Amino acid sequence: DVEAARRRAAVSEDLLCPISFEVMSDPVILADGHSYERAAIEQWLARNATSPVTGLPLAHVHLTPNIALRKAIESLSRELGRA
Repeated sequence: DVEAARRRAAVSEDLLCPISFEVMSDPVILADGHSYERAAIEQWLARNATSPVTGLPLAHVHLTPNIALRKAIESLSRELGRA
């Protein structure tokens, strides 16, 4: 579908989870400073103690909600829905 392709092209790679490569809906920040979709990084951390982006060991595995990113994604989704 051409419309769906146009919308995907408008989405910045920064809004995509580096694990699932899909637009995040519940982004969290990991110790490596990168944002991930919560479900994807929780699955990763169940099997790994390293960053999926850098491959380096993580100082901790606490997940911090990335509220600003979530709001930006929600705003863009609303805009694209009107386009």
